[in-house]
Amino acid sequence: MAIAGHSGHVMARAQVDFAWRTDRGRVRARNEDSVAVDEETGVAVIADGIGGASYGNLASRIAVNAICQRFVRQAPSRVDPGPASQLARAAVDEANAAILEHVRQRPDCAGMGTTVVIGYFGNTWLAHAHVGDSRLYRLRDRQLVQLTRDHSFIQEVVDQGFFPSLSEARRYGVNQHVLTRAVGSAVSHVVAEVAVTPLAVGDLYLFCTDGLSGMVPDDELQSMLSSVQGDLGVAAEALVHRACANGGADNITLVLARVRALGDNDETDAGI
Repeated sequence: MAIAGHSGHVMARAQVDFAWRTDRGRVRARNEDSVAVDEETGVAVIADGIGGASYGNLASRIAVNAICQRFVRQAPSRVDPGPASQLARAAVDEANAAILEHVRQRPDCAGMGTTVVIGYFGNTWLAHAHVGDSRLYRLRDRQLVQLTRDHSFIQEVVDQGFFPSLSEARRYGVNQHVLTRAVGSAVSHVVAEVAVTPLAVGDLYLFCTDGLSGMVPDDELQSMLSSVQGDLGVAAEALVHRACANGGADNITLVLARVRALGDNDETDAGI
């Protein structure tokens, strides 16, 4: 794919294949997750609604739509990751405001909110942002790395040294579903954690809600992703199936993104 810059110079962008799935799982009565991918723009967004009877499914849909539409409408530079990072922060704030406004008009929706993970693929980098405990992983050279850190109470007690690992904290009985940050929380501003990671040909990125990461341990994820060949849709289906086979206790949503080639990093693209 080629993108024409304002100077008339034609820019090659990173070539990225996408596949995405969302599933109710085996236990929940409805799916409160949402997902949006715009392959042309190179943006992926997933969200896991919270609030149950308070319309978590609506919160996740509002957030995903607001964020994805903002990136599609105002696609930032694919050369300089700075504008993409700034846009991610602004888009999360807009989604937060949209949810709060909906609650103002519909008080019966009070308490709804959502996690969110955003990825925007530049020519040679991925700008990503998250709020809550939905995650972004990268598989490179058969090694799986979690690029996000959960905004959760259980993660905080591990970070503070009370437990050596999340698995130890869970064994002790620490609730893993208590979030310390969410979009749509009762504040006017929510802080998204933003980072940029360089791309390499062959990278495989996994954006997912905790319905996948909570049901499929990292070693299983690494093994399954390392065996991915060909159609990413088949791999996405296999991940959903594994989460359901392991209990399917929550809604399952994921995006897979595989880097086939890197783009031209010519600075004349900076105005895009």
